[in-house]
Amino acid sequence: MKRIILLSDTHGFLDDNVIRYFEEADEVWHAGDIGSLAMVDRISCEYPLRAVWGNIDDQIMRRSIPEKIEFEIENFKVLMIHIAGKFGVYTPLVKSQITQYRPDILVCGHSHILKIAYDHKNSLLYLNPGAAGISGFHKVRTLIRFKLHEKKISDMQIIEIASVKKH
Repeated sequence: MKRIILLSDTHGFLDDNVIRYFEEADEVWHAGDIGSLAMVDRISCEYPLRAVWGNIDDQIMRRSIPEKIEFEIENFKVLMIHIAGKFGVYTPLVKSQITQYRPDILVCGHSHILKIAYDHKNSLLYLNPGAAGISGFHKVRTLIRFKLHEKKISDMQIIEIASVKKH
């Protein structure tokens, strides 16, 4: 069994209200717009991290972290990319990856809008955790917490974190 914390769009802001959830996870997944390589190092030095870069991440980040990752965990095939397009209407790159890789789970970010939905056409679970940072239009910061075990997902929870004053 793997306990996962999924977040996105931190935009360089990561406080203890978010980090405290990492302690109960076997892996932290960050779906892009991380903000800095220092933040990647901060997370990955203490917690197992899978991450992709997002549109606000600079060239240093893009050389250090992939644009997309495909991996298998607990018999699930996962595709993670920051910009996937709208649910069911994916970007050409994501459509191609879905056709080639056939993921069970598509993880993305970018919209700052939390969405968990099953895409019947492509037979995959779509996960967008919303935004965990303070930059953007969202009013509540969000993460997703869940467990994966032998091709089963359980205990899926949305975590809402009170907003902090924007700089």
